[in-house]
Amino acid sequence: MVGIEVKAVEDKKALNEFVELPFTIYRNDPYWVPQLRIAVKELLDREKHPFYANAEAEFFLAREGGRVVGRVAAIIDRNHNRFHGENAGFFGFFESVDNVDVARALLDRARQWVFDRGATFLRGPVNPSTNYECGMLVDGFDSAPMVMTSYNPRYYPGLMDRVGLSKARDLYAYLSNANTIEMKKIDRVAEKVLKTTGVRVRPINMKDFQNDVERIWEIYGAAWQRNWGFIPMTREEFFLMGKEMKMILKPDLVLIGEVGDRVVGFALALPDVNQALKPANGSLFPTGLLKILYHQRLIKNVRVLALGVVEEYRAAGLAAGFYATLVRNARKLGFGDCEMSWILEDNVLMNRSLEVMGATRYKTYRIYNWN
Repeated sequence: MVGIEVKAVEDKKALNEFVELPFTIYRNDPYWVPQLRIAVKELLDREKHPFYANAEAEFFLAREGGRVVGRVAAIIDRNHNRFHGENAGFFGFFESVDNVDVARALLDRARQWVFDRGATFLRGPVNPSTNYECGMLVDGFDSAPMVMTSYNPRYYPGLMDRVGLSKARDLYAYLSNANTIEMKKIDRVAEKVLKTTGVRVRPINMKDFQNDVERIWEIYGAAWQRNWGFIPMTREEFFLMGKEMKMILKPDLVLIGEVGDRVVGFALALPDVNQALKPANGSLFPTGLLKILYHQRLIKNVRVLALGVVEEYRAAGLAAGFYATLVRNARKLGFGDCEMSWILEDNVLMNRSLEVMGATRYKTYRIYNWN
């Protein structure tokens, strides 16, 4: 009987195998969107990527009979543990063939690695934190993932259950269409709120991009710090993400709310660049870049990634001002389907508000714990 062997990634060949495994797992999946190999390698670069300045990670491959059958990352996120006062360890970048023994071997190894470093439980998947792709898809397998959201085969949740992981939180994704949303009531509320609070909502200034990103970073923690799973981002990490988003964002979909010179809120929506990435099949060359540039012009979907307001302005309903502006601008730019994600399952106010506005919950992602 051939055994399952789990080993750390220790050289370039093994790293390439780690990056390539999804291309085997999802070979016949019509909805999977391959990320650019170069981007995945940059995110895994423990020497250069700013995430690892406050974290450590090890990457593991599972082999059976010499064939790569699974992968996982084990992660200690010191920023998370300091902020939440926890001894959490995380797993991410999980992929496996449909074999519970493979999944168990990988997760056992990840748990042992984080426990050896002081963790008391394992949580995931996060790639490599909740500020990036996170959660395992457990409902909504009949459509492709939008930009910066995860995707996995239907059998993955069953593997988690059989290994013994339990639900920590579910994260919801809602779908609506910018052209069919009834705006009268929303516009009325938004107009009243903006007038009462004196908040001015404007697009990000691309000519002063760095300064605007700096000001957004300064309120990022204040706007999201009470959210479950929130992890503060360092300035370097936040600026790198801003630099990467700059290549695809539309200024009218990145909104800043100000009272005088003070930023009190922020909303971010991105065109669904996954629609352009898919034809490239993970490679920029020899023709991938041309395919991306061609298909980027045809993108019609958009994802709202973030909408945050500092606490003193939340009760006033300032979120409505951002939402109304986003919808109007999305219509003007020719976008149709609009995903709002992710929303915590216990964020009752936001979930109800989206349903009242006619949005449909169409995907559910799960974060697991394993003690």
